[in-house]
Amino acid sequence: MLKVSERSARPCTAKRYGKHVIAGLVAVTLHLWVPAWATEHIVKLPVSPDTIRRAELVTLVRQDCGSCHGLTLKGGLGPALLPESLKDKPAAYLKSIILYGRPDTAMPPWQRFLSEAEAEWIVFNLQKGFPNER
Repeated sequence: MLKVSERSARPCTAKRYGKHVIAGLVAVTLHLWVPAWATEHIVKLPVSPDTIRRAELVTLVRQDCGSCHGLTLKGGLGPALLPESLKDKPAAYLKSIILYGRPDTAMPPWQRFLSEAEAEWIVFNLQKGFPNER
């Protein structure tokens, strides 16, 4: 029979790897368990721009986007940008339209003026109801 010395005995997994590693493994396991189609419409909170940039983005959406989508975002030349009209559209799709536009339509690309994080912030806020702050 083999004897296991005290020195070679391994501590329990939680002590050996730490609770943060275990939590990470659980998160990865859960992520693999949830099918990709189920996460398509989950809205993740984007990184929020600083106060000054946030005010600039609100003005941009209200004025520049509003010139086609209506100043109240209820529609005009472009479709309405209200939560009820955007609820079934994936955030990644809306973000790509903002950044790259829609060829052969009046929707221009905004990637020269917006970062990806800012486009995500705009989509998040459009889907929940765009703020009126200035």
